Formats: sequence, structure tokens, C-alpha cells
Amino acid sequence: MDVTAYLDRIGAAPAASLHDLHRAHLTTVPFENLDIHRDERISLDPDDLFDKIVRRRRGGFCYELNGLFALLLEQLGHTVTRVAARVYGDDGRLGPPFDHLALIVDGDRLADVGFGDHSTYPLSVTDRTVQDDPGGRFLVEETADGDLRVLRDGRPAYLIETRPRELRDFAATCWYQQTSPASHFTRGTVCTLLTGDGRITISGKTLIRTVAGSRTETVLDGQEALRDAYREHFGISLGG
Repeated sequence: MDVTAYLDRIGAAPAASLHDLHRAHLTTVPFENLDIHRDERISLDPDDLFDKIVRRRRGGFCYELNGLFALLLEQLGHTVTRVAARVYGDDGRLGPPFDHLALIVDGDRLADVGFGDHSTYPLSVTDRTVQDDPGGRFLVEETADGDLRVLRDGRPAYLIETRPRELRDFAATCWYQQTSPASHFTRGTVCTLLTGDGRITISGKTLIRTVAGSRTETVLDGQEALRDAYREHFGISLGG
């Protein structure tokens, strides 16, 4: 992997800390599921991930973003454990196994650049007290089964199984997320990016800006306006 090109993509220096790499990634590489709705199948092959995210300057969802970020961190000398997580829905129910890919870095830090709206910086997986982050107040608690439950502002976000995994272990659920009517990724498009003062999101045809806690919504009128917004706010060119 061309580490220099990847670092240029996220605007980070080779000596950047995990703390700074994490935030740099979140502010430059969007969380997005656009390919699913363009009938373009997602590949977890490392070369394909690098081509999409670095060369073509696109984003992706958890398997893509955390999958490639793990390789960058390893190239920079970090130890990375890929772990499977199940995401809590709005109804409090857990999603399927391998629902989410997260990373435990250097034995203690939970790195996650592929969850959309989550922590700005890595969290400690051994600290059982509340961890304050620009993204909210996070708590990592151990369950009776030895799993790790991550809570944000008092609400469960996801449940981590700490057994080490390989990226290929997520292939079946990645396919499910792209194809199943039960997957929330097939129900509508989303593209979102952390900004210096908030977040910018396109959900369906609605442009959502959050600045210092204040939210505004603008309906994008027509496909041309939608394409222009993707290009302006995320650097994504989808063509005609």
C-alpha cells in the first residue's frame, strides 16, 4: 500500500499520533453507501479499497473504512485487532453478527472511522469511567460474557466481541448489508462527514448541516443539485 498517498488523502503526517490520524480520517473520508444504490458491488479486496478511498477519493461504510484504516495503522507500526460488533437499533435490539467492523489498536484504543456519527477520537477499552469526547460522552462496559458494550450519551451504540477476526470474516454480512431489504443501507442513501465545527450530511435528497449544535436542512431540488452537493461538500463526482 502507498502509505504516502493515503496520508496525503487524509492530510496527515507520517509521524501523526493515532489520536490525530483518527480525526483526520473522519474529516476527510466520508461515511457513505452510494455504491449500493448505484448497483456497484463493494469489494473488500485491499487493492480495491485503496483504489476507491485513496485514488478515487470516495468514502465507504465500516468494512471499507475500518478495513483500509487498519492496514494504514499496521504500516505505521501499530498493532491492530479487527473485531466484530453488533449494532443496537432504535428499538434496542441487536443487529446480526458481524454487523460492524471496529478496531482495537495497540491493545487499548478503540478506533472506529466507519460508524458515521461516533467519537472523534479513539476510546479506551479498559477505562470503565465516562470518556468525554467532542462526539459525546462515551462509556465502555464489560458484559458478563466478556463482550464490550459501547454507550454514547447513555444509549448503547454497539456490542463488541473481542475475539480477533480477519477482514474476510465480514464478507458474508457485507454482502447482506448491500442486498437485503432488511438492511438499513439498502433503504436510502447517506453521505456524512465530520467538519471543523460540526457535521455535513446528505440523507436521501436532504442536505443537513450541523454547526455548534444547530441543525439546518435543505431539500436538494433535482439530480443535478444532488450531484453538485456531493461534489462541493464531499469531493465525490458521480457523473451523469
